[in-house]
Amino acid sequence: MTLKQRYKAVLDYFAEAMPNPTTELSYNNTFEILVAVILSAQCTDKRVNMVTPALFAAYPTPEAMAAASVDDILAYVKSVSYPNSKAAHLQAMAAMLVEKFGSTVPSTMEELTQLPGVGRKTANVIMGLVFGKAAIAVDTHVFRVSNRLGLAPGKTPLEVEKKLTKNIPAELRYKAHHWLLLHGRYVCKAQRPDCLNCAIKHLCKSHNSQHAPLSGT
Repeated sequence: MTLKQRYKAVLDYFAEAMPNPTTELSYNNTFEILVAVILSAQCTDKRVNMVTPALFAAYPTPEAMAAASVDDILAYVKSVSYPNSKAAHLQAMAAMLVEKFGSTVPSTMEELTQLPGVGRKTANVIMGLVFGKAAIAVDTHVFRVSNRLGLAPGKTPLEVEKKLTKNIPAELRYKAHHWLLLHGRYVCKAQRPDCLNCAIKHLCKSHNSQHAPLSGT
């Protein structure tokens, strides 16, 4: 199977099985999804969704969050991973939104990554989810699944991102991010991949290499 054929088969499967994928984070506006994505780093969406209703009620706008102390914000996010640094990032991010971007979440990689707590992955999520740009974010799930399937072997998220971007049509990149993420979250898990119930294991380079017939058989 060529790489082009592998991509087509995988993308065709997901397009039929999951035609309209989206984030599992709960939000009502662009500011809220930016906060939620920052909180979701190395944390489950389920946990973030437990925290954000009270956080958003207390700080519904960039101005409100910018005016809060880090300790105030920490009280709402203490149950997520790395709460101290994330609370500090949220306060500083909100302050920069107010001071530099007129309280509006920017739409470009260059501007988004100026915000505290916003790296390339978070910026790509916002660009694709909110602004409809042809961006593909590589989190731990996308990185793992891309390597296992043989779509984009790479040692770094940026290397994987570049390969996925090269081989996935622009109009499908946003969806592909969610397809690979959700497949990694629920099927192709880090410790115990559920190969038995994986509908695309026949396309998986890792699975096929582990189950290749012995020489001479």
